[in-house]
Amino acid sequence: MTRREFVEDAAGAVAGIAFVTCGLHGGAGGAEAQPRRREVVVNGKRVKTVDVHAHCAVPEAMALMGLRVTGAPNLPNVLVMSQAADRLRAMDEQGIDVEALSINPFWYKADRDVAQKLITIQNEKLAEACAANPERFVAFASVALQFPDLAAEQLEQGVKKYGLRGAAIGGSVNGEELSDPKYHPFWAKAEQLGLLVFIHPQGTAEMNATTRFKGNGVLDNIIGNPLETTIALSHLIFEGTLDQFPGLKICAAHAGGYLPSYAGRSDQGCLTFPARCTRTLAKKPTEYVRQLYYDNIIFTPEGMRHLIAETGPGQVVMGTDFPYPWTKTSVDLILATPGLSDADRVAMLGGTAAKLLGIKT
Repeated sequence: MTRREFVEDAAGAVAGIAFVTCGLHGGAGGAEAQPRRREVVVNGKRVKTVDVHAHCAVPEAMALMGLRVTGAPNLPNVLVMSQAADRLRAMDEQGIDVEALSINPFWYKADRDVAQKLITIQNEKLAEACAANPERFVAFASVALQFPDLAAEQLEQGVKKYGLRGAAIGGSVNGEELSDPKYHPFWAKAEQLGLLVFIHPQGTAEMNATTRFKGNGVLDNIIGNPLETTIALSHLIFEGTLDQFPGLKICAAHAGGYLPSYAGRSDQGCLTFPARCTRTLAKKPTEYVRQLYYDNIIFTPEGMRHLIAETGPGQVVMGTDFPYPWTKTSVDLILATPGLSDADRVAMLGGTAAKLLGIKT
């Protein structure tokens, strides 16, 4: 999803945290019976499932930027914390035990004072959401990455004060790459704390300014979002960020974009054009690809099989993009992918994410 799809310009919003739902289950006041919670089983054993890619919003924080949650046709309901049963019902139907909540950055253009206030509100509300349902929700801290020193402070505060489990950031910051040395204070803090950083693309604004994504097919999203992730990860590799901070734990949304599918070309680039490669890396680019983590929003068992072949089974975790209806079968995709061992399936369904996020299994 893009920021434009998630918010619209307007003043005022309801205070608190909002869970935007798909409208699959009726209104919060509906009289429908509570469905039985789906239990995911591998080889006869119950598996705890963890969704690393689940969206929410804090209207009170959005109001500081003159934004509010939209009521788009495919997202008709806004679920405040007092109505969390609707979201839990959707999780139960899909077999999701724990969601790691994250918020797509819409605040990168805010000045320092606004950004500081906004992030404080947002992380407090995320912490409240998790505290209200501690067995079902954890959350990634929000950070004002446009001010890297502040972002580092907010990350540490998010973890130590609010009990958040990592950070969610965009794929770029106001047109700047995450590999820019100015962001090193944030990466250093994430490495020091041993926290997972979840990268979610914001689209490719430079392409949206042209006609390349115009026309039918939602190309700004279906191509633009994976493309930004591909670019962001490639810069982190080639600019030496992953060499400088080798302990970083990074998870990329949407299966890492296009990078894992064509990573071999990254190995050949500097061999073919050595004059255009001025930095010597510690490893081949594909080796860095195999140290990153990826959600499994890739839609088909063959796509999953190839992703795993390129990255290794220990690097793939489950994501749904909830409440956006890209896929409601993330669990089944793991169960249906050929060639996996039971241990691989258990790890992808939740074991790996639980370790990264400090979730008890």
